Amino acid sequence: MCASGPGIWALPSAWGTSGSWQCFWWWVVAVGVTVGSGDPWMSAEACPSTCSCSSTRISCVDPERGISAFPVLQSEAEMENITDIYIANQSSFSSINDKDLHYYKNLRNLTVTNSRLTYVSKLAFQSNLRLQYLNLKDNNLSSLSWRIFKHLNISYLILSGNPLHCSCENMWIKLLLGEEADTQELRCIEDGGARKPLSRLRLQNCEVPMATLNPPKVIKMEKDNVELFCTTSGMPSPELIWDMALVTNYVIETSGQISVLRLSNLSSMDHNKKISCTAENIVGDRESSLLLDIHFAPQITKLSDAIADHHWCIPFSVAANPEPQIKWYRDNVEVTEGEYIMTMIHDITEREYHGCLQLDNPTHINNGLYRLEVKNKYGSDEKEITAHFMGRPDDGEEQYWNLFSLVRSACSLLEGAHKTITVPDPHEHNHILNMCRVWCKKTSTNLTQTNIGHIRAMRLAHRNTMCAR
Repeated sequence: MCASGPGIWALPSAWGTSGSWQCFWWWVVAVGVTVGSGDPWMSAEACPSTCSCSSTRISCVDPERGISAFPVLQSEAEMENITDIYIANQSSFSSINDKDLHYYKNLRNLTVTNSRLTYVSKLAFQSNLRLQYLNLKDNNLSSLSWRIFKHLNISYLILSGNPLHCSCENMWIKLLLGEEADTQELRCIEDGGARKPLSRLRLQNCEVPMATLNPPKVIKMEKDNVELFCTTSGMPSPELIWDMALVTNYVIETSGQISVLRLSNLSSMDHNKKISCTAENIVGDRESSLLLDIHFAPQITKLSDAIADHHWCIPFSVAANPEPQIKWYRDNVEVTEGEYIMTMIHDITEREYHGCLQLDNPTHINNGLYRLEVKNKYGSDEKEITAHFMGRPDDGEEQYWNLFSLVRSACSLLEGAHKTITVPDPHEHNHILNMCRVWCKKTSTNLTQTNIGHIRAMRLAHRNTMCAR
């Protein structure tokens, strides 16, 4: 069982119990002190002389041969492999700047403690998206911006032992930590020099801003115009920021804490695109957003040659909102979809439907000019493509193919009926039966074949008898 200690914070959402993050803290301390246990060590040439290194960790704790910045290894690849950096007792280490950790892209655990760290850039961790544990205990930090962590998913943040000011800029720390600020024994320094628990910090005109976007929902036709209003509030007065990536032309007009976004000639390319309005100040930020719902007529963006996979497939993509009706025609005759030919939608993206006209064992009978027709209440589109599945047999085998078509149709129609069909078998083409296996397996139909030349009949008492041949 792990004992608790001061200076530990864990986001409740990231870990289930206080015991778990306390255990994690002692584990990280142990890792920092005993770096490289069981891990291959780097050569002396690769690791800076003032530190000790393994393939995944760097530890710099010697106060006599101190460092003033993060170590730089011999290659970018070596730095990308580093997941843990532990720095302690460094009197010349005072800042973490924009590019200091640029090459440590897989960094997960960072400790800078008992040093003279006074400044952390807002872009300090812009390349360290996997950073989860940050220990800045016992340094000289008087303030810290929430923007440093905006893009990160930090699970543990330790700040105890820093001379934090009782200022609005540090209010976000109190709001974020809540009761955990007392667990860390975090204190701030007032203007007169007195210290008080950060959890008791109360300041006028120091609050998280708000943003409200109106209307909250947009449902419009392509080529329509739209006006969106964003209203912000909060003290200190927030900055208002629009965020969107649109094809549609737009202009922004802002006056005080109200801003208008005017969209003109809406493009269907912007269907399901996000528009957000954010209010930011030194305490934090709040966002209000919506997804554009733009209705437009269907457009076939792809219709490709038939491809053979598990089934034959004529691939297509259709952009539309709302969802279109889909019909197929072969040689100007509407395709009747069923068990052996059907439209399958495999993927739906922001504005497109991707699918296939799927055909099960098509023959030359299915060759032809295929036309795809799509329609919704705003319009329609169509495209054609020639599909060739199998060469047409010579004239001597024409009867064979007609027979196969007959058997296939009959088996399909009489599915589950336990009826008997009598069909001719000219030239005793055994491969007719092989071609028909697919169809007889799907039915409960019994087949009788008649040899016209010898006028003999062989009863196939059960469909499985035939299919097993």
